[in-house]
Amino acid sequence: MGTNRKFTPRRNEPLHKINEAITAAEVRLVGENIEQGVYKTAKAIEMAYEQGVDLVEISPLAEPPVCKLVDYKKFLYEQKKKQKEIKANAVKQTVKEIRFGPNTNEHDVDFKTKHAREFLEEGNKVRAFVFFRGRTIMYKERGIDLLMGFANVLIEEGVAKLEQEPKMEGKKVAIILAPKGKKG
Repeated sequence: MGTNRKFTPRRNEPLHKINEAITAAEVRLVGENIEQGVYKTAKAIEMAYEQGVDLVEISPLAEPPVCKLVDYKKFLYEQKKKQKEIKANAVKQTVKEIRFGPNTNEHDVDFKTKHAREFLEEGNKVRAFVFFRGRTIMYKERGIDLLMGFANVLIEEGVAKLEQEPKMEGKKVAIILAPKGKKG
């Protein structure tokens, strides 16, 4: 009887080929304290052992594969550190929603525009939509005009850029505004 187990990589399996696991006949060697160039794999492994480090395949798809003389544990640690740094610096962007009715009055539009401005200045996207109930669907042009007026105010202020034109989605018309990129 077969099992329904999912394949998971082994914990002790290295992420890169190191030392004798490198199968290429020749490798391009980079790193510190060595003359960079193309070497036979056996010679490169010998050089790594002489320096007390590992031969790590860092670019297996290159012709010949690129290897580096480095302490593998230290190499993994530095890669993890770089990934963490990249993740920390990535901008986390969420989509905030603002809902209108087809007959929303001007004061409410101004109030919601103020909220949208705050969301955009925080770096979030804004998805504004007009929701139609019952027979109000007959006024979809009014909804589109309302959204475009809302968007134009934010675009003219230089806070937003239009990412998606007004689009009918079932019983609502929606637009998406993205924060205007800071120049400089």
